[in-house]
Amino acid sequence: MSRVGKLPIKIQKGVLVTIYRRFVSIIGPYGNLKRSIPTGLSVEVDNKILLVKGHNDLKQTRALQGLYRTLLQNMMDGVCQRFVIELQLKGVGYRCQVVNDNLILSLGFSHPMVLIIPSGIEVQVEANTNIKVMGSDKEKVSFFASKIRDFRPPEPYNGKGVLYKDEIIIRK
Repeated sequence: MSRVGKLPIKIQKGVLVTIYRRFVSIIGPYGNLKRSIPTGLSVEVDNKILLVKGHNDLKQTRALQGLYRTLLQNMMDGVCQRFVIELQLKGVGYRCQVVNDNLILSLGFSHPMVLIIPSGIEVQVEANTNIKVMGSDKEKVSFFASKIRDFRPPEPYNGKGVLYKDEIIIRK
């Protein structure tokens, strides 16, 4: 049995968990998330506790049990309190702004970079150089933050680029 997979997930107040066939739906104050469960695993609700159980003791089933337990825990955390990733722009003339559903980044290229903000994600810009990416789905939030960072990753010579908050770049 997986050590991570056998841990229970506490269902928080104000959260509704629905299991229908191979789908688990979690509804909370910050949205609703849905995930399919692979064959070989089952999900049960018992006294405000969510359990992920494997049907056999194969290595792949144990790995999937730990993975899906963590994914369900992240879903529970996301609908109760949003995930937030903060980014900083460091460099001369680097700035950003949100216009409608677009994030416009000026990162020293000859043209501004325009990113469409996906549904379920909220972006706030503070002081033209600080970006907050918020949402209930950890996977979407992290992917969108990494797309922003990919335009201008931090470089070790001048320390310029798009950095995660409190990230330390070792300078050469």
